Amino acid sequence: MIAVSADGARIHAEVYGPEGAPTVVLAHGWTCSIAFWAEQIRDLARDHRVIAYDQRGHGRTPAPAGASGHSTRALADDLEAVLAATLAPGEKTVLAGHSMGGMTLMAAAARPGFREHAAAVLLCSTGPSRLTAESLVVPMRPGGLRTRLTRAILGARAPLGPVTPVSKRILRYATMGPGSAPERVDACARIVHACPRVSRVAWSHVLAELDLEAGVRELELPVAVLVGAADRLTPPVHSRAMAEALPQCVGLDELAGMGHMTPVEAPEAVTARIRELVTTYVCLREDA
Repeated sequence: MIAVSADGARIHAEVYGPEGAPTVVLAHGWTCSIAFWAEQIRDLARDHRVIAYDQRGHGRTPAPAGASGHSTRALADDLEAVLAATLAPGEKTVLAGHSMGGMTLMAAAARPGFREHAAAVLLCSTGPSRLTAESLVVPMRPGGLRTRLTRAILGARAPLGPVTPVSKRILRYATMGPGSAPERVDACARIVHACPRVSRVAWSHVLAELDLEAGVRELELPVAVLVGAADRLTPPVHSRAMAEALPQCVGLDELAGMGHMTPVEAPEAVTARIRELVTTYVCLREDA
């Protein structure tokens, strides 16, 4: 289905699972798409209504015209549009956001449409600010040079080209744990390489200047935080700081050996956390 955002952008969304079941909304990260959530959708849709959407410029959602369409405000607008298009008035849901998807939830935290529908949140492998400064992709001591190199690498305009053994090794180093299964590395590589270069570069600039610290404090509902202990893109320092700052953090999980792509690397752990949030904060609310 299509949700129309505040600026007229047409956001591609997909809905799975039985009508009337508890609802989950999934927001993917930078350079990804709905396909990134394949394992969660497959499992949860057996007994949940699962809503997933392509962020603007990703998957089947067109890129916006002009630089103004690339902003955290636009991400929040798009999420509100998806919620309005797929949920009944007042219907509560668990929202899970990975990487830029988690940043989307932070950006929308004070929005009326978000607060109307959000029962609980999972922030998965994400961070609110200082992304290039804290990134461990460049193996150097922290400082201005490492930050500049990281910004240049993540914002590189060169096309990614076809998926090759070399490109998969690079992707695994930057975004996945050292022991990631080859088929999961391949799945991530195919998703990331499918992201249009223009969108990849435009959103890298937004992420480099990100400051959503206030959005973390606006998440005044139960929030679980999950991160891979070997995450180089949004290392655990971000998750620990968010857990401290959140008004109602209901758990911080650091997954040993896992990198940034936790929903693909550790699908069972991510899905289990989503199920737990639904059972505790949606089903129990309805029963009461």
